Amino acid sequence: MPEEPAENVSGGTDGGGVDTQFPTGDPETRAEAVVDALGDMYWQKAYGGRDAFPCLVRTVLSQNTSDVASQPAFDALLQRYDGPDTDLAVTLVNADRERLAETIQPAGLHKQKSRVISEAAEEVVAEFGDSEAFDRFVRKGDPAAVRDRLLSIRGVGPKTADCVLLFAGGRGGVFPVDTHVHRVARRMGLAPPDADHEAVREALEESVPTEKCGFGHTAMIQFGRDYCSARKPACLDGPEACPLADLCDRVGVSPETGDVVDPADAT
Repeated sequence: MPEEPAENVSGGTDGGGVDTQFPTGDPETRAEAVVDALGDMYWQKAYGGRDAFPCLVRTVLSQNTSDVASQPAFDALLQRYDGPDTDLAVTLVNADRERLAETIQPAGLHKQKSRVISEAAEEVVAEFGDSEAFDRFVRKGDPAAVRDRLLSIRGVGPKTADCVLLFAGGRGGVFPVDTHVHRVARRMGLAPPDADHEAVREALEESVPTEKCGFGHTAMIQFGRDYCSARKPACLDGPEACPLADLCDRVGVSPETGDVVDPADAT
């Protein structure tokens, strides 16, 4: 079974979850069957334990870019602003915005992301006092209230909030939806073809057991990269080319003609 890539938003070996095995049995939904198959292909993990504010920063940097670009930006930010005797949120409140933007430039949209990170730091310090208190809120607070509070930060969307709940808070039943999950779930028929990111999240969280949502998210991302890409899904080469062909509706994909469209545009 392959190791989870260190570039994954879950943080790889640094807070990237604990390998575990969940009870086997007949899945109650097709979505659960898909997640079980992904777990056999990739990994089954329980997530949680990352520090909440750095996790928030890391996920903001990952918006609209690849891990290849965002990870170096995050590493540079930590090297410049974090340390054993510092509080990252407090440090970033006082950081020069232009210098911060320069530091995270590899992640793209660096001026916009520097604003989001600075304002998030200001809100965390103003309301909670420091990163440690914010971390306790994320881990112990009511999940719905935590999610609402995260979403109230300008520039923090559902995927970012859900990643913080999952990877820092260790909350079960949270299935963050990024571009890969959005595409794969609709293409496979696990969510309506015209569902937006929130509707896909709701469909998956309703049909996947609580304890399987976390690794379902990371493994589905990997599957989207390895097999179910946007333009050239593996099934174009025949059902034998995709290990999940028997579980997939192939919405918007026609192996016969080679046509691939967004599931929302499929007739």
